[in-house]
Amino acid sequence: MSETVNGEFETLHGRVEHVTYKNQQTGYTVFKLAITGETVVVTGNFPYVSQGDVLNLTGEYVVHNTYGPQFKAYTCEKEAPTDEAAILRYLSCGAIKGIGPATAGKIIKRFGNSALDVIKNQPERLCEIKGISPDKADKISKEYMRQFGIQDLMFYLSKFKASPEDAAKIYKQYGERSVEVINQNPYVLCSDEIGFTFDRADEIAESLNIPPDNENRIHAGLLFVLRHNLMNGHTCLPRKKLCDVVANLLGCSPYDADDAVDTLLSTLTLRSKEINDTQFVFLPQYYAAEEYISARLCLCLEEGKAMPIDELEIDYIENRLHIKYDENQRKVIKTAFQNTITVLTGGPGTGKTTTLNGLIELFEQKEMRVLIAAPTGRAAQRISELTGYEAKTIHRLLEVQWGEGDKPYFDRNERNPLVCDVIIIDEMSMVDTLLFESLLRALRLGTRIILVGDSDQLPSVSAGNVLHDIIDSSKIPVIALNKIYRQSDKSLIVHNAHEIINGKMPVLNSRDADFFMLDSQNGMETAKTVVDLVANRLPRAYGFEPMTDIQVLCPSRKLDTGTQNLNLLIQEQLNPQINSAKEIRYGGFAFRENDKVMQTKNNYDISWVDDKGENGSGVYNGDIGVIESIDVYSELVTVRFDDRIASYYGAQVRELELAYAVTVHKSQGSEFNCIILPLCAIPSQLLYRNLLYTAVTRAKRLLVIVGDRETVAKMVENDRKTLRYTALKSMIEEASNEKFFG
Repeated sequence: MSETVNGEFETLHGRVEHVTYKNQQTGYTVFKLAITGETVVVTGNFPYVSQGDVLNLTGEYVVHNTYGPQFKAYTCEKEAPTDEAAILRYLSCGAIKGIGPATAGKIIKRFGNSALDVIKNQPERLCEIKGISPDKADKISKEYMRQFGIQDLMFYLSKFKASPEDAAKIYKQYGERSVEVINQNPYVLCSDEIGFTFDRADEIAESLNIPPDNENRIHAGLLFVLRHNLMNGHTCLPRKKLCDVVANLLGCSPYDADDAVDTLLSTLTLRSKEINDTQFVFLPQYYAAEEYISARLCLCLEEGKAMPIDELEIDYIENRLHIKYDENQRKVIKTAFQNTITVLTGGPGTGKTTTLNGLIELFEQKEMRVLIAAPTGRAAQRISELTGYEAKTIHRLLEVQWGEGDKPYFDRNERNPLVCDVIIIDEMSMVDTLLFESLLRALRLGTRIILVGDSDQLPSVSAGNVLHDIIDSSKIPVIALNKIYRQSDKSLIVHNAHEIINGKMPVLNSRDADFFMLDSQNGMETAKTVVDLVANRLPRAYGFEPMTDIQVLCPSRKLDTGTQNLNLLIQEQLNPQINSAKEIRYGGFAFRENDKVMQTKNNYDISWVDDKGENGSGVYNGDIGVIESIDVYSELVTVRFDDRIASYYGAQVRELELAYAVTVHKSQGSEFNCIILPLCAIPSQLLYRNLLYTAVTRAKRLLVIVGDRETVAKMVENDRKTLRYTALKSMIEEASNEKFFG
């Protein structure tokens, strides 16, 4: 940590004497700057600073707790050297890839003071020097142009508070034309590749005096609203609703927004579909994904081949596993052999895992290769423990890679399909539209697909409502297990989960069971009780370890009983700041060594090493871990996620949040020994049944509700499902009815 000396910005001019540290991923750099009569340690996000550079810096002096006085630079302008000696020093220090000291000497000898002008404007002349090919000359020129081009762009963007990372993304997209493109249409910065919010682009447009009714602004507004609503789970929006929202956001006429929709539809920038006399508008990727899923599922129905299975084979499995299947469980097994796709759904304790174990054994007896996957690491680990068979996350199964433009792609696809005869996907309610599309593309025709999930759970965090849409289409074979087996005579958790989903009040007054309630009448009182339960009462009474056994689940992020407040309160109890503790701050939160944290978005580029020493990359939305170490100087944070240690550099830490308390949505796919559920002072829009049901079904050994019974009653009574605009159900129905499999 560091503190400002005087709080005033200053300028420095000097030459880079030595680069002490450079993070290649984030651009964070520490270097020594030689100024007349002294050397200053400088820090900042300047990826193209090299030894020998002459720089003009703007920033402030700070004092680092560990490393002492530093100059924290916010802007950096690199001066191009002008005399032969300075150009030689610049080229010799390795600032430009492909030029070392020997080559630098030859360039200076041949071109003198004009060397940099030749590199920039006449790179073909570099071929006059022995050893420099046309290809190498081109690469040298492009590297030089990129360094000074990004610097110019950074200087231009500094007035808009853009980071060096932003500049690098923009320059990668538009090169030397970056400033020109931004001046003409700043809304291009809202693209997926660059990632500016609409508000940021709007501020730039306003500073450039671009009028509010500019066509580019309305187009960007439409795309922004559709992208924003992906986070609300919608793969599409009704056209009228979309236009009304955009008109309200931009202050334009709904008619102008409607005209803009027509323009974007004509260029295929948007897609649309009529569903029940309402036109829905999509981003192209989501239209294509739902269209592909529907066609592929119907192809499974059309082309699937039934396999023989008789009652004696099921009887044999029952004897081998010492179980007895009911009629519905037997039906699951028969359906899975008769159809290429089967959906198995049911609540907790209804025998889904027992049925799967028998299915897997039968498939293996017939020498069929079975793969098991789940959407999250914790869900995969859980199904592995329950079945005894290896399971992977869908991302790892598909061999996710990081591609051009920082976009993820999967090595497993139509050209390189998975090698299996059967695939079982657990926790299917969590699987979003794009991930399911990628999975289907990686399966060979004829592969048997078994989708397992609880249809009463909350839908996926990302866009789509895949499991619900498949079930609601009534075109895919679905078997629902509804008889309770697991601990039916002992577990109040299982009993109450089924009571809740059937619209009945759970039993709340049992003090000697695995489910009970502590009454609390206001938010702050509830928060204090939750903290005391985590830190003192439950560990003392049940022997639970607060960090690993206990999880607080909150309906909301806000207010006294939301995750933001509870995380700060619990952190102060379990992992308070002490003099020797290392911490790093992002987004107003302090992260300390030994803090419990959660990844908040899929990031396929975060590197990790597992306990076997194998390297990989990718940490996913909802993964929970513990911070093992913090290197404040290099801004490196290492986090243990189960059997892997992941490395976070600089701004990547912003994707973490404290996880002593997490939202119910983020808990999907996980189970915890003990759940504490604060139900007091909750926003009214979150008082619905399947949110409560999802929270309850995350508990394995104990569930404690802290709050008021009226809130519980309101949630049980409200059977409003989470509204999601999707087209998959309609597309499946159409594809099935029309026999369309294109």
